[in-house]
Amino acid sequence: MNTHRMNPWRRAFVSLAAGAALLGAMGAQAQDIKERNLRFAFSLAADHPLGQGAQKFAELVASKSGGKMKVQLFPGAVLGSDPQNLSAIRGGTLDFTSMATGLVASIDKQQMVFDLPFLFNNAQEAYAIADGPTGRKIQEDLAPHGVIGLGVWDLGFRHMTNSRRPIAKLEDVQGLKIRVIASPIFVDLFTTLGANPVPMTFGELYGALESRTVDGQDNPVGVIENAKFAEVQKFLSLTRHVYTGMPLLMSKRTWDGMSDAERKIIRDAADEAKKVQREITQAKETQAIEGLKKSMQVNEVAPAELARLRQKVQPVTEKFSKEVGEAVYKQVADELARLRGGK
Repeated sequence: MNTHRMNPWRRAFVSLAAGAALLGAMGAQAQDIKERNLRFAFSLAADHPLGQGAQKFAELVASKSGGKMKVQLFPGAVLGSDPQNLSAIRGGTLDFTSMATGLVASIDKQQMVFDLPFLFNNAQEAYAIADGPTGRKIQEDLAPHGVIGLGVWDLGFRHMTNSRRPIAKLEDVQGLKIRVIASPIFVDLFTTLGANPVPMTFGELYGALESRTVDGQDNPVGVIENAKFAEVQKFLSLTRHVYTGMPLLMSKRTWDGMSDAERKIIRDAADEAKKVQREITQAKETQAIEGLKKSMQVNEVAPAELARLRQKVQPVTEKFSKEVGEAVYKQVADELARLRGGK
């Protein structure tokens, strides 16, 4: 429509009508966004990179909803352990949580593909799989279990700490009593390495290390530093044996009660917060290792010894790739081969 040929009255009317239509659309969208108080509980501390990611997510949800949707954070396992939070999400009494893929695997074994030992060479490979078609499908498949997957955040590569000796070779792991997350793959992994695995929630871990109920544990360095494990552990060995992704999980009950506009706010905020959280985790890793060197004996593991560890746990990969689903495992392996071939 050429408004220049209209008389001034008609042009003014068209402008007013267009403006009214725009305001109407904005008003309709605003009506689609309700006042909501949402709760986000997790086991790690508020100042851990995951806690900082959660804070960013809360800020983004608030800003994108014009302050109508508020996300309150409950760090430090104050509302319960990870398994309790997962149960609460499924039951609709909690809105958001984030926890290791190994724990989410208790409701869908496909999640275990991320926990296969020595699967990823670096974080970029893990991100590519998590954000790619296979990773997205694995997240979507949580819906029948009452959970909406909103992407995979980054906890980092796991390393071993203990109070008895440095782990420089395969034999050094043998006989150690190691706390593991309550996941079959972690129990099998440490059993295969010759350790005595003890499944335990994160909230119980510091006390167990302090009392020597267990000799050691495995976690990314950001967690080791943040949880002050250096106070109760002498040795940190940089084994990088498993990468741990942290899916951001939402209650399907909460999701189902939302409008399309609200869901878009949640998804967009989750995507933006994920990028920020990953950047914080990456920056923190080098910094944390340097910081921990001041209070712990830190050792690298020689490539030849890492190869021995990888070879030793090959049966674990073979066993759990079948549980994950051979088709899913093959998709991940093929995607990794393509990524590595492209370099």
